[in-house]
Amino acid sequence: MTQKKPSNADRRRIAQAKIAEQRRLEARRQRRITIAWVVAGVVVLAGAGTAATFAIQKTNSDNAKAAVAKQASDPSIDKSSNLLATTAQQSTGGAVDGVVKSNSMETTAYHIHAHLQIYVNGVQKNIPYGIGIMPPYSLSGSGSSAFVSGGSKFYYLHTHDETGVVHVESPNKQEYTLGNFFDLWKQPLSTTQVGPNKGTVTVFVDGKTYTGDPNAIKLTAYEKIQLDVGTVTPYKDFTWPSGY
Repeated sequence: MTQKKPSNADRRRIAQAKIAEQRRLEARRQRRITIAWVVAGVVVLAGAGTAATFAIQKTNSDNAKAAVAKQASDPSIDKSSNLLATTAQQSTGGAVDGVVKSNSMETTAYHIHAHLQIYVNGVQKNIPYGIGIMPPYSLSGSGSSAFVSGGSKFYYLHTHDETGVVHVESPNKQEYTLGNFFDLWKQPLSTTQVGPNKGTVTVFVDGKTYTGDPNAIKLTAYEKIQLDVGTVTPYKDFTWPSGY
């Protein structure tokens, strides 16, 4: 039996089918290549993003540690022997509790003062100058009479001297608490601890016993706060100097 030769039309149809199949296979290959490149790109970007995030976090951590180390070694910070705690570990410029921020200079649109005194088993502990003020300092006087008149940054809450006067100087009226102040100082405050000292904490506000969380005490104008750790010291009044 003689096999019939394909016509020209049949040849064209077979050729077109082969071309179509080749194109389909090539398109599928290209899709696989594209997907592979996309996946690889995502992996690379993810790795780069993770590396970048890690690098940023490490840089921020290193900068913070460097700032703390620099401040701790600064000869101008208060290192008097009778301090409750020094400012060596305090915040170094970042926002505290989301509300206590810092500027390169004092902002006095809202300007009030409160007073804090602390006794540990009957012995008064001084509040250091420079809480909330970043070195290098401009200092006048020395020892317990030193006064910080300048620094590289000022938090809205700060101390200029060892008198226990807390300066509240903010660009707008804002409610601040004793807890904000201790968080800025980076010292513990609770009903059983003040700074490094542990024991039952008795609190007086304007001469009256306060039984709540000391962190929640609102800093108001001319307010007088006394914290006793351990032995209770009868409330001691504070006379505001002229000019406050």
